[in-house]
Amino acid sequence: MMQQSRSNSYLFGGNAPYVEELYEAYLDNPGSVPEQWRDYFDALQHVPAVDGTDGRDVAHAPVVESFAQRAKSNAFAVKASSTDLAVARKQVHVQSLIAAYRNVGARWADLDPLKRTERPKIPELEPAFYDLSESDMDITFSAANTYFGKENMSLRDMLQALRETYCGTIGAEFNHITDQTQKRWWQQKLEGIRSKPAFNASQKKHILDRLTAAEGLERYLHTKYVGQKRFSLEGGESFIAAMDALIQQAGEKGVQEIVIGMAHRGRLNVLVNTLGKMPKDLFAEFDHTAPEDLPAGDVKYHQGFSSDISTIGGPVHLSLAFNPSHLEIVNPVVEGSVRARMDRRGDKQGAQVLPVLVHGDSAFGGQGVNQETLMLSETRGYSTGGTVHLIINNQIGFTTSDPRDLRSTLYCTDIVKMVESPVLHVNGDDPEAVVLATQLALEFRMTFRKDVVVDIICFRKLGHNEQDTPALTQPLMYKKIAAHPGTRRLYADKLATQGLGDTLGDDMVKAYRAAMDEGRHTVDPVISNFKSKYAVDWSPFVGKKWTDAADTAIPLTEWKRLSERLTTFPASVNLHPLVKKVYDDRAAMGRGDVNVDWGMGEHMAFASLVASGYAVRLSGEDCGRGTFTHRHAVIHDQKREKWDEGTYVPLEHVADNQAPFVVIDSILSEEAVLGFEYGYAGSEPNALVIWEAQFGDFANGAQVVIDQFIASGEVKWGRANGLVMMLPHGYEGQGPEHSSARLERFMQLAADNNMQIVQPTTASQIFHVLRRQVVRQFRKPLVIMTPKSLLRNKEATSPLADFTKGGFQTVIPEQNDTIAADKVKRVICCSGKVYYDLVKKREDKKAYDTAIIRVEQLYPFPHKAFAAELKKYPNVTDIVWCQDEPQNQGAWFFVQHYIHENMLDGQKLGYAGRAPSASPAVGYAHLHQEQQKALLDQAFAKLKGFVLTK
Repeated sequence: MMQQSRSNSYLFGGNAPYVEELYEAYLDNPGSVPEQWRDYFDALQHVPAVDGTDGRDVAHAPVVESFAQRAKSNAFAVKASSTDLAVARKQVHVQSLIAAYRNVGARWADLDPLKRTERPKIPELEPAFYDLSESDMDITFSAANTYFGKENMSLRDMLQALRETYCGTIGAEFNHITDQTQKRWWQQKLEGIRSKPAFNASQKKHILDRLTAAEGLERYLHTKYVGQKRFSLEGGESFIAAMDALIQQAGEKGVQEIVIGMAHRGRLNVLVNTLGKMPKDLFAEFDHTAPEDLPAGDVKYHQGFSSDISTIGGPVHLSLAFNPSHLEIVNPVVEGSVRARMDRRGDKQGAQVLPVLVHGDSAFGGQGVNQETLMLSETRGYSTGGTVHLIINNQIGFTTSDPRDLRSTLYCTDIVKMVESPVLHVNGDDPEAVVLATQLALEFRMTFRKDVVVDIICFRKLGHNEQDTPALTQPLMYKKIAAHPGTRRLYADKLATQGLGDTLGDDMVKAYRAAMDEGRHTVDPVISNFKSKYAVDWSPFVGKKWTDAADTAIPLTEWKRLSERLTTFPASVNLHPLVKKVYDDRAAMGRGDVNVDWGMGEHMAFASLVASGYAVRLSGEDCGRGTFTHRHAVIHDQKREKWDEGTYVPLEHVADNQAPFVVIDSILSEEAVLGFEYGYAGSEPNALVIWEAQFGDFANGAQVVIDQFIASGEVKWGRANGLVMMLPHGYEGQGPEHSSARLERFMQLAADNNMQIVQPTTASQIFHVLRRQVVRQFRKPLVIMTPKSLLRNKEATSPLADFTKGGFQTVIPEQNDTIAADKVKRVICCSGKVYYDLVKKREDKKAYDTAIIRVEQLYPFPHKAFAAELKKYPNVTDIVWCQDEPQNQGAWFFVQHYIHENMLDGQKLGYAGRAPSASPAVGYAHLHQEQQKALLDQAFAKLKGFVLTK
C-alpha cells in the first residue's frame, strides 16, 4: 500500500493546480493522458463528486477539492517529491505532443507535389511548445498510449515516429471523431506502420503499370486528337492506381457491385483503364463514327459504362453513372442506385454494394448538394453503409488558385467533419502512399460503415479543358508544372534505384502504346458474358408506348380484403383520436358505405401494389403523415414511452407475403433527396418510387435534378426511369410560394414523350394513375400535380365502383347528364382544382349551354380522347382554356397548340385566367379572391384578347 501511495501521491495534496490541468486535458481528450491516469478518471465518472453530481459534469474546482480530500486518507497520505512531480509533468507534456501530432500533424505533412510554398510553422508540433528541450531528447518516456510497438521510447525516437506517421506524404485527420474506437483504429493502423506501405516488387510494378496506363492514354489522345476536350487526368495519374487498388481490395472483402459517380476530370481514363472500355470504341467517339441511336446523345465525358472485373474475391460489377456538367449532382443519384441494389440483395449493411464518389476539390466543398448528401448518409431511409470519396485535388479550382478565393475552410474536405468522417490527405506524387491511403479508407468503411475521404493532392498539367491556357491567370503555378517530370517518371526512377529494372518504365510505355494502336483492352481481366442473378432486366420495358393498356382496377373482394387489413390494428396500438376517426372513415369507405377520399385512394393503390409483389418507396418531408395530414401512413402510439418505439405502419401488414412498403420522412432537402430517389428508381424498375414535395414549389430547390436527369436522361443516355414526383399544386390564397408547383416548367421540358404530366382531380384517378405507373410495362417519369383543398373536398371523392372497374382517364368528359350536347355553344377546358369552381359558377349562372372538360393528362397530350370529347358538341363556336395560374404560367402556352390541333373549322379558342405575372401568386387574400372571381367570370364571358381561330 505504501508503494502504491508513493507512485500516486504526486497527484494529490499540494498539487491541486496540476491535477486540475491534468483533469482538464482528460476532459478534452481522454487519450491525451497516460493510461493509469485515464483509468483513474474513468473510474471517477462512477463516483459521486463533492456536490453529489456525476463527476464528468462537475466544475473543475470541486473535482480538485475531491482529489485533495482523498489525498488526506491513509492510502494517499505520502506527499510527492519534486522529482516525481517534474517527471510527471514531462510525461504529460509528451502526451500533449503526441496528441498534437494526431490532431494537426496533417498541416505539416509533405502533401504538395509542386512544393509551391514552404511547410507552415506549427508551434504545437515542436517540443519547445511543451517546455521540452534538447536535454530531454534522450530521456525515456512511456509510449503505452501509442502503437509504435514499444512500451517506452526516448523523446527523440518518439518525435521521429510521430513525424513519419503524421507528417509524411499522408496527412490524417481523424481526431474530430467522437467515437474512441474509431479514433484508436486510425492510431493503430497508421502508427503501427508509421504510414509507410510495405509493397512487394510485384505490387510496385503493378502500381507503375497503372500509372503508365493513366499517363499513356492521356498522351495518346493529346497527340491523336489535338485540341479536343477530354478533361485530362495528367498530373493526377495516381488516381487510377487508387481505383485499381480499391476495386481489387473491395472484391477481396466480399463486395460484388461498385457504383461510381464522378465528373469530367479523368473520366475517359476511368472508362478505359478502370472499367475496361475498348479504346477503339472511345476513339470512334472522337472520330464521330460511333453509333448515334439516341434522340439527343451526350458528349463522351458524360457517358456511363458498366463492366465486370475479376478480383481475388470473385467478379465485381462496376457501374459508372452517367453524369451531366453539373459536377457533383450525380452523387445522390449514385447513392440511390446503391440503396436499390442493396435492397434487392437484402444487403442491410452495404457489405456487397459499395458507392464510390470522385470529386474535384473546389466542387466538393463548393456545391451544396454534397452537404445534403452527407447529411443523408447515416439516416435510416438513405444510408448505404458508407461511401468512399476520392478527391482529385488539382489545387486550382477551375482557374482559381489563390487560397483567398478557393474556399473559406482550410481544406476542401472540411465539410465531411459534420458527419465525423475521417480524411486522408495524400501526396499524388507518392503513388504507394495513395494506394495505401485508399486501402485504409476502404478497410475503415467496411469496418465502421461510414463515409471516408481520400484527398489526392496533385496538379492539372493542362487547362480546365484542352482548349484553355491556364498560364494566362496562373503563371507561377504553371512554371512549376512545366518543370515537373510527371508522377510516372518519378516512380519509374524510384523503382529503378530499388533494382526493379532500369528500362522497366520505358518498356511499359511502349507496351501501352502498342495496346492503344491496336485498340485493345487495357484492363486485365475484364469478364465477358457474366451476369449476376441480381442484375435487372430492362428489356420488358423497351419499345413500349404510353397508350399501352393497363388493367388497374382490382376485384371487389380484393378491395374489401385489403381495406379491412388496412383499418384493423393490434390492440396494443393506441391511436390519436383524430387518426382513429380517419381510419374509422376509411373502414366505412372500404365497405362501400361512403365515397372514397384521396387518402384512401392512395392507400389502396399502395396496398394493392405491395400485395401483388410491387415494392413501394415513398419519401419526402413529412410524407408519413402528409403535409396536409391526409395520409397518416405511419401511426404513432400515443402511449409510447421511447422515441424509437411505438410506430405502426398499416401498409406493412396488408398481405402475408407482401412486397416492402417504405415511407420515409426525409431531412429538409430537396435536391439530394430527389436525386437519391431518381437513382433508386433507375436501378429498380419493378418498384413504385415516389418523391413528394411538401409544397410543390419546393421542387425549385431540386431543379438541377429535374432538368439534367428526369427530363433528359433518356434522350441523352438511354436511361429509362419510372420515378414519380408528387407536387402539391393549387391556388388557395396561400401566397406566392405555396401555390404553384411550376407546371409550366415541366410542360416546357416535355418533348420526345420523355415524361408524363398529370393533374388528377378525384380519388379514383390518383388510385389508377399510381397503379398504372408500375402495372403497365412503361417506364417514364411521372409528374403528378396533387391537390390541397381537394384532399378533403367531398366533390373529389369517388364511389367504390370507380376502383373496381375502369382505369385512369386522361380526359374526363362533362359530368352533368342534363346538358344536351346539341345545345352546347361553349366548351371550357381545364385541369385541376379550378374545375370544381367552374361547375359551381355554371350552376350559379345557369349556363347550361356550356360543357366542361377536364384534361387530367397534360403530357403526352391525349389527342384521341380530347378530340372525341369535342366531337360530341357539333354546334360549339367558342372553346376556352381556363386556369388558376397567371397567363405566362400554368399550361396555357403549351396546351393551346394541342387544343387548336383538335378544333373544328370555324371554332375559336380563348383564355380565361389570371393576367401575366412575375410572381406565381398574390400574397393578399382579398386580391386572390378578386382574381379568382374575375377569371371565373371571364370563362363564361365573350372571348376577347388573344383568340386563336381554326
